[in-house]
Parts: sequence; structure tokens; C-alpha cells
Amino acid sequence: MDIRPGIAFVARSSKLILLWPILSLSIAALGWASILDTLEREHRAREEDALRDAATVARGYAEHLARTFHMVDQILQHVRFEWALSERRLRLEGPSAPGLFPSTPVFNVGIVGPDGKLITNTLPVAAEDVADRMYFRFQKAQVADTLYVGEAAIGRSTGRSVVHFSRRLTGADGDFGGVVRAAVAPAYLTASYDRVALGGNGLLAIVGSDGAIRASRVGETTYASYTSPFAEAALTALTSRDGLRARPGGSVLVDGPAWFDDRRSRYLGWQQVPGYPVIAIAGVDQQEAFAAFAKVRANTLTRATVNSVVLAIFTLIAMALSLRLGWRKYQMELTREAYRLATEEGTEGFYICRAIRDRNGFVVDFEVVDCNRTGAELYGRPRQAMVGARMSKLHQADSSDWRARLLRRFIVAVERGVFEDDIEVPFKGGPEKWYRLKMVHSNGLLSVTAWDITESKRHMFELERRGNEDPLTGLPNRHWMTAYLPAALERAAARNGMVALLFVDLDGFKNVNDTAGHHAGDELLRNVSKRLKLAVRPADHVVRVGGDEFIVIIEQAQDRAAVAHIAERVLQAFRERFHVAEGRYPVGASIGISVFPEDGTDTQELLTHADAAMYAVKTSGKMNYRFFDRKYYEAVRAKIDRNAELRHALDSDQLILYYQPRVEVATGETCSLEALVRWAHPTRGVLGPIDFIPLAEETGLIVQLGEVVIDKVCAQIAHWSAHGQQVVPVSINVSPRQFNESDVCEVLRKALLRHGVRPELVEIELTESSMTADSAHVAESLENMQQLGIALAVDDFGTGYSSLSQLQRLDFDVLKVDKAFTAELERTREGSVFFTAIITMAHALGMRVVAEGVETAGQARQLKQLECDELQGYFVSMPLPAADRQPVLPRCVL
Repeated sequence: MDIRPGIAFVARSSKLILLWPILSLSIAALGWASILDTLEREHRAREEDALRDAATVARGYAEHLARTFHMVDQILQHVRFEWALSERRLRLEGPSAPGLFPSTPVFNVGIVGPDGKLITNTLPVAAEDVADRMYFRFQKAQVADTLYVGEAAIGRSTGRSVVHFSRRLTGADGDFGGVVRAAVAPAYLTASYDRVALGGNGLLAIVGSDGAIRASRVGETTYASYTSPFAEAALTALTSRDGLRARPGGSVLVDGPAWFDDRRSRYLGWQQVPGYPVIAIAGVDQQEAFAAFAKVRANTLTRATVNSVVLAIFTLIAMALSLRLGWRKYQMELTREAYRLATEEGTEGFYICRAIRDRNGFVVDFEVVDCNRTGAELYGRPRQAMVGARMSKLHQADSSDWRARLLRRFIVAVERGVFEDDIEVPFKGGPEKWYRLKMVHSNGLLSVTAWDITESKRHMFELERRGNEDPLTGLPNRHWMTAYLPAALERAAARNGMVALLFVDLDGFKNVNDTAGHHAGDELLRNVSKRLKLAVRPADHVVRVGGDEFIVIIEQAQDRAAVAHIAERVLQAFRERFHVAEGRYPVGASIGISVFPEDGTDTQELLTHADAAMYAVKTSGKMNYRFFDRKYYEAVRAKIDRNAELRHALDSDQLILYYQPRVEVATGETCSLEALVRWAHPTRGVLGPIDFIPLAEETGLIVQLGEVVIDKVCAQIAHWSAHGQQVVPVSINVSPRQFNESDVCEVLRKALLRHGVRPELVEIELTESSMTADSAHVAESLENMQQLGIALAVDDFGTGYSSLSQLQRLDFDVLKVDKAFTAELERTREGSVFFTAIITMAHALGMRVVAEGVETAGQARQLKQLECDELQGYFVSMPLPAADRQPVLPRCVL
């Protein structure tokens, strides 16, 4: 390659070429000098501002501390005055306290006797000996009345870091009479930290003249006793005579690694607190102080750099334009030569083709105008034989369909101008190969580049296969199914056909996994997959969707009977035990079936409905199949929704209580109330127990519901008692499941304690079925409640299975006869006989008898003649809502 013409051109134009860089360098040098000088002056000004800010904050902090110390001192002197005025009987814990200070762990005041024993304190703490505390020893050794400001220490009253202040107390004889001391949390002394002035890593600290840190804070972190943000070497410098103590105030930049544990440099301002032996220190973080300047500096340098780059680009453009005319021809030749070398030596096949059109102007073929050596080798021909050949001749051995697809790609490239696609090329006697074609149409010619992508395609196909295949069983997996099933549904919809999904869940697989191990479980799953493939038809698909769950996709079924036949064959495949290395195991299958389009029109809906049908099989005995039943599904769904509603009702406090009075037969006075729960449903109104208690029993929510009722009853009794009313006991119903599955006695004990209710104001009603469980557990639970002082009642007596021996052994207090027997009093003679027997038996066992469901005056009169103790029912009163006063009825004559 001859470059002498270019060298000669450069030599002739050297002055013009060098003028541009010299001029640009001069402009850039002047600009950078001005920018750097301005930034240096800004840096010095910002540093002076930071020093001034630190000193200002320190002075303000010192004034704040002086006021705070004075306030603490005033409190101490006031307490001392009250102490003397009360003849040393002042108590800071009670209502006799002065009330000028908060009794919190942040700030508490106490009085210590001359023996070092804590006498009284604003925080309720046990008596403690503080004779070893410095604030006590200092005042004991002092004669003068001096305020002591101590080091940070761990407060024995609060267990937290505090700073002690103390004043001397004088006895009646003028001797040392103890101290009054205040314990102030360091956070209280550093609460004036201002993020606007100090930033996120600023410093506030209080240092005594003895070199001890009273309090310190960095950002949001307040340091506890015996800790500080200062390094050890810095503590000496703080209080040395040539350090901060040398001047009453000032500011200085200190080195972070030498002064602070966080190694951040700061501008320190300090100021002696007037009248107190401490120094207030404020620190402004250097990095934060210069944050804004750093951004300005970075932006300035960036703009200067960009301007320099722009100047350089402009210079280069100018130089390039100066050379362009002479250099252009050479560059074109160099480009042409490089392109020729690239196409000849590259691995891609390159072709120049011309479209062949018929008399109507339609493209019917393509002719090779030129190609490189690699392109000719792809066809197994020399380059000379390729030039002038038509594509139809080159591919005459291939199928007509394949030739039509290739021609179509070439035509699309001509029409669009650019086209790129992957094409599969068949090879006789060998595997097919894949090529990437990139075609560009320009000036009536089509340039085609082809390169071999067979290996990458094979790798991609292998990855797709692995992604769609379950590695354990070799079956298609869920990923494959989610891609395949929508297309299958579209095909079925187009031909008006059906698709069925069989959701197969194994019965007993977990037992094999747990007893024989995971290896046996894996082997069993492989055997299951083989049996499933044998049980279904060749056109059906068996998919493992995870764990022990499989899906069978049936596309070519005429009706549900055909689907049921396949399901029966699957079940038959599970009749025989499975052989694994560890033995033979019985494993069954529960199959749920959903059918497109009757049971759903999309993948998710069909899977959900098949799963629901499978669940129905699981709950009704397993080892069977069942088609999706929408009514059953909706019933289950409604039950789940009601359960969710009830759970939400418990969480959002929608349950309310009504109270039905019980009256004493002899006096006509209200002697007790029964708490009856209702559900204040937001849309259905107030619901009675029959609408939700059975569901709560079934789902187990009755335990939580019962605890809510107990807590509400205790809270209501406490509310009534607070109004000064004479309160009668309230009985609470406890369900059998709640009684057997929770510690009802402990729930009651906590509720009574939480609300301050006397146990004798609560009565527990248990049905007879509650006593059919473990007798030892029942007896222990009832005994524990009776020991608390809670009365026990047998509810709905006569409807359960209790025996006389149980009633005698369990020692109940009240026996409530079910309303069904009350209703028989006026109807049959046997009803009166039955009641007489119950009352006689209950009185013999020391129990009171309550007749439930009393609705008429005749029933009330007859029960009075039978010597029944109490009445309850609509004749006495309807259930009443809670009010500010207990709903006690006026005395009535029965």
C-alpha cells in the first residue's frame, strides 16, 4: 500500500495542521488556570464558614446547657425545700410529689439519706445503697452548698446511661443530711442537636474540666455511659492546659483518624459553660460541610472537562477538514481493500444476488452475481461455478416447499430493504444445519450474508428441552404445560371439541417418603410416571407439575364417558403395590377432572377446577375420580368466604354482646346476666349465634372467638363497676371445643387481672358434651376455675350425656335446664315430673336450678310452685344491648 501521496500532502499542509492544536492548547490553559484559582478561593471561604459555624453552634449549645443545668438545679433546690418543709416526709412517688418534673427514665429525681440509702424516687424502684456513688461522696465531703455535675454512669434506677446532678441536704443539727439528686439521660442533654446546622454526622459533647465526657452524640446516635465518639488520644487534648481549656471558646479543624472512632474529620467549636465546670463542644462534619462545594467543584470540573473535550473535538474536526480532500480517495481505496479481505477470509458466506422477474414484474428467482470463497464452499462448488447460477438450480435437490420458503424470504428482503432470519437447511446423509441469513437490498442488488449457527441452535434446543422436562421422571413439566395448554385450548375451540384435565394426586406417597427415604420416594415417582403413560392413550400427555401431583391432558375425547374411562384406567394402574428397592408399598390416586369449555375457558381456571374436584375426592375417601361440580365448588368457596369473613370480624372487632337477665324466683330481683354474642355484620346486619357459631366450631375459630367474648365481658363488667353501680354476676358460654383445646382458666385469669374484675362476678356455662372428654383434664380445669372464685354452671341440661356421678364429682354451682323441657311444662304431665326430678336432684347436690326459655306467665307460676331457683327467657326479658349501666330489671312479682 503506497502512502507517499498522503505523506506529501501532510508535509505541504503542516503549518495549517499545527495552528489548530497550538491555539486550542493556549485557550484551554488560560481557562483551567482561572477555574482552579476560583475553586481554591471558594474552598478557603467555605472552611472559614465551617469554623465560624462550629463556634456559633458551640456558643449556643453552651447557653442551652447553662439554662438546662440551672433548671435542674432549681428542681433540686425546690425538692430540697419541699423535703425540709414536709419535715422529711416528702414522697416523690405519690401525689404529694412537687409535680415540677417528669417521672420517666429520661429524667428522674431522688432523695438519698445520710447513710447512702435511697429514700424516695420519682421512678418506683426498690431501696438501694448509693453510698459508693460519686455524687453522694462529693456532697458528703463538701461543706459548701455546691451543685455537683457528675460523669456519665449507669443509673441503678433505670439501668440506663445517666448524668447525675446533686445538692447537699443539711440535717436538723446542721450536719450532713443526705443528698437530693437528679439522674438525666445523656439524650436529654443532647436533644438540642440540630440537623440543619450540624448535618447527619455532626457532634455534640459535654466535657468536664476533669476530662470526663458527660454526654456525647453523633448524628442520631447518643453514646451511653463510659463510651464516646472520641479516640483516647483526643480525650487528653480536649482538657489539657494547651488544649481546649487554654481558651474559653473557639474552633479548629481536627483530624478524624486521630480524634474520632468513626475517623471523620470535623470542625470543632467549644465554649466554656458559664458558671459550670464543663465545656460545650459542637462539631461540623468536614465532608458534609463541603458537600455542596464538592458538588459545585465536581460540576465545574466536569463542565471544564467537557468544554476541553469539545475544544479538542473542534480542533480535530478542523484538522480533519483540512486533510479531507486529499485523504478521501485514499480512504475509499483502503476501505474497499479491507472489505475484500474480510469477505474472502471470514467465516461467513457472502453473496450478491439479482432478482429475476417474469413478464408481469413478479420476482420468480434469484441469480448469483458474485460470492466469496466461503459462500461457494457452503454449496460445495468453486467460486467460478457459483457466478451466474440461479437459486432454484442450486436447491433443486431440496423439497419444493423448502425452496418456496427460501424464495419467500428473498422476496421479503427485496420488498422491505432489510431482512434477517434463521433457516434450517436439510443435508442428505447427515443432520440438518441452521444458518442465520442477513439480507440488504440496495441499487437493485441483494447482498446476502450467511453464517453457520448450528451449534448455538442445538445448545438452545437442549436448554429448551431441559426447561420443559422434569429431570426425575422425564415427563413434561409445569413450564411445558403452561406453554402447550393454551394452544391446545385454541385448537379445541376452533374445531368445537373438548379438552379434559385429570389432576392426579398420590395417596400415601408421604408415608413412603418418610419411612423409606427420599431415594425410595424418587424411585416410586418414576414408577408412577411409567404406569400413568401406560394407562393413558398415546395421544394424551402426562405432566408432572410438582411433588406427587400429575396432570393428564386429554385432547381427543368424544364425551365425558370417554374421559371417565381413562380415569378408571389410571385408577386401575394404582391397584397393584409399587416395587422399590426398600420393599412394596400401596399408593393410591385421587383424581379431579375439569373439561373445556364447560368447566373453564383458560388454563388457570381449568387447573383450579380440577384441583377443587381432586380435593373433593380427598375429603370423601380417596382412590376415586370426580368431575368438577360447580355447585359443590361454590358451596366450598362460600364456606371459605364465610370463614374469612368471620376471621375478619374477629380481627376488626365486629362482635358485640347482648345480656339476658336471670331473675330470682323468690324475690323477683335480677340475680345474674347471660352474655350472648352477636355479629354486627357490615352488610347483613346483626346476626344471631346460629349464623356463625357452628362455622366457628367447625373451623376452630371458636377458640379465638371465645377468648374475645371473655375479654369483652370482663371489660364490660369493669365499665359498669366504674360507675358505682351494684353489679350482678355475668355468665359466659364456653363451647366444648374451646374448653378442650385451650386453657380457659388461664384466659379467664388474665382477663380478670387485665380489667380488675372480681372473680365472683363471672360465671362459666359448660354444656354436658364438654364433660365427655378426658375426665382428669375436665376435673382439673374446673377445679382451677373454682379456685379462682368463678362459679360453674351446666348449660342446656338434659340434651347431653352427663351422669349423676359426673355432676356430683365435678361440683357445679348452677344447673340450667334446656328450654325444650321448659316448653313441655304446660303441655304434658311428664314435663312437670321431669322438672321436679331435676330440681330435687340439683338441690340435693347443692346446685341452683335455672329454667331456660321461660316464655309465659303460666310456665313461671308452675316453676315457682316446683321451687325452681331462677328464671330466664323472653317472659323475663329479651337480650339487651350493653349500656353505661348494667341492664338490671326492676323487681317483679312472679
